[in-house]
Amino acid sequence: MKTFSETFLDESIQLIGKLDTTSIEAVAEGLSSVRAGGGRLFILGVGGSAGHAGHAVNDFRKICGIESYAPTDNVAELTARVNDEGWDTCFSEWLKVSRLGAKDAVLIFSVGGGNREKNVSVNLVRSLELARERQAKIFGIVGRDGGFTKQVADACVVIPIVSNDRITPHTEGFCAVIWHLLVSHPKLQIQTTKWESVK
Repeated sequence: MKTFSETFLDESIQLIGKLDTTSIEAVAEGLSSVRAGGGRLFILGVGGSAGHAGHAVNDFRKICGIESYAPTDNVAELTARVNDEGWDTCFSEWLKVSRLGAKDAVLIFSVGGGNREKNVSVNLVRSLELARERQAKIFGIVGRDGGFTKQVADACVVIPIVSNDRITPHTEGFCAVIWHLLVSHPKLQIQTTKWESVK
């Protein structure tokens, strides 16, 4: 009988085999174009994906030279907006102050991708609607069916479901794998990472 560890890792192997590398390459190409055009990257996520967003901002700035930001990195402003204006607009209003424009891009990390009808991650939906209005590029690394992010994205990686019991851990775990792939991609990486340069 398999241990849980064996089951989880076997599912991870299955998941890797089902990933759509074409969509990953499209995100890499799109982000490269944003950088070449002098645009900025705004990374949005909720919960575990908010933690990922802060980490990814570091990587895209330091390794890829893309000016990047995450609204969740400023907890004072985020909580003030949630308290005073509401959860649904906390990211979109932040993006307005950041003057989101047509040269810029939004990158969504999310298990479900946002769904207004189900009232899930509506703050992501509102941000994506603003991005469309302002003709910013939209990219995503999401799970399930991709939700609103998948519907409106210029390029989107959907993490396949291999276990209905472990959609969230697999999506969030592989979000990190995919963004680390992206910052290592020859179309994006411009700086050598520390341990690869230490002799």
